[in-house]
Amino acid sequence: AVKEEVVEHAGGCHCKAVRFRVRAPRHLVAWDCNCSICHMKKNTHFIVPASDFFLDAGEENLSEYRFGTGVARHRFCKICGVQAFYHPRSNPDGVAITVHCLDPGTVSSVEVRKFDGTDWGASYAATGIAACSK
Repeated sequence: AVKEEVVEHAGGCHCKAVRFRVRAPRHLVAWDCNCSICHMKKNTHFIVPASDFFLDAGEENLSEYRFGTGVARHRFCKICGVQAFYHPRSNPDGVAITVHCLDPGTVSSVEVRKFDGTDWGASYAATGIAACSK
């Protein structure tokens, strides 16, 4: 298989207080999770290794929410409330980027895969999501 070219995407929150860059392919594989929090936020996200994510502005404007196991770090802008990225339970060594928070122009397509967050353990084992941050 040919490895797809990696490009630099930029993005951020609604008010632009939080800005980031991320290295990822033009064709993104994103996850639609139905766990209690993703379901409420309708957060479709793709996952990258932490080394491919660069927070350029807004660390001081981020608030964090944890629940359940406390592993996932749900970070959001305390000004506009948008979660442009977070550190998921499935990939604590990575960063999950909200697809709709990317600036236009660098994404060619998005393939959305389902993750059954209501049966987290089985979905984690079956989907191969852990490899996304490697």
